[in-house]
Amino acid sequence: MDLGSRRTVLAVAAIVLVVVAGAVYVLAVARDVPPVAPAAAAAQGDLLYVELADGRSRVEQVSLADPGSPGATDRTCQRFYRAAGTEVCLKLSGPGPTYAAEVSRDGAVVRTVPLPGIPSRAKVSASGQVVSWTSFVTGDSYAVPGGFSTRTGFLDLRTDEVVETLEGFTADVEGRPHGAEDTNYWGLTVGADDRTFYATLASGGFTWLVQGDLRSRTLRSLRRDAECPSLSPDGTKIAYKKRIGRLGPWDLAVLDLATGEERRLPGTAGVDDQATWLDGTRLAFAAVPKDARQPAIHLVPADGSAQAQLLIPDATSPSPA
Repeated sequence: MDLGSRRTVLAVAAIVLVVVAGAVYVLAVARDVPPVAPAAAAAQGDLLYVELADGRSRVEQVSLADPGSPGATDRTCQRFYRAAGTEVCLKLSGPGPTYAAEVSRDGAVVRTVPLPGIPSRAKVSASGQVVSWTSFVTGDSYAVPGGFSTRTGFLDLRTDEVVETLEGFTADVEGRPHGAEDTNYWGLTVGADDRTFYATLASGGFTWLVQGDLRSRTLRSLRRDAECPSLSPDGTKIAYKKRIGRLGPWDLAVLDLATGEERRLPGTAGVDDQATWLDGTRLAFAAVPKDARQPAIHLVPADGSAQAQLLIPDATSPSPA
């Protein structure tokens, strides 16, 4: 293993250990959390997010016009997303710790799906019909000791079918069939037809942006070095993380699917999130500010016309309300 690979594995292992420690703490204190009232009905321009300051991972709601006055909801989640009346809450579900994806429609829980590891990403399609998630998983036979893999699955509410992993899909990478044992997927985002999707495929030390079909269970690579894609509301653009150099930080980029033009977004270095489109022109994402210990939510114009601005400190998992 080269020096860069060793650093990467050690860094990821440290992150996973910190997340596990935080999860155990949250499980311990959750018993003492009093019930909280749901926030007011969502309005245009509202944002939902997971608050991190007190260690309880409570979902809060805030108006973008007044981000300093949040309201607490009755949800406690490590990752959260809402669209078209469907919510997904990736949360602690028991000792161990164990985790689950709790899916709600119009405020009522309709399905709880056990997760294989630590919650990492969560999305809901614009129609509210397809719910997806990614978890960190340890113990795969091909993984370097102390390393990790990911598992990405989804729930189709139209059929109530759960697909636990994309690893059973037929993959084509750079024009060739791909079935390597070390393949990992993360960051699923689904189009308006609830069939077309984009995700990250990682294998052999490289990552690819892939496009696939949930119905035919096939996918193909589009380009290298793109992670955690997020499809725009009109389906014409994809925002994703792109690493600066081999071992440098990530920043956000937006790809125009029609022209192939890629635009880097200024002020987004250090992003470690699947960005959220608030509308057709703005993106919200989590990144750790300089000299901070926890992520903060930032906003940035999707056309790269201005620097990203910090919106909410000690917060992650932004979702339009």
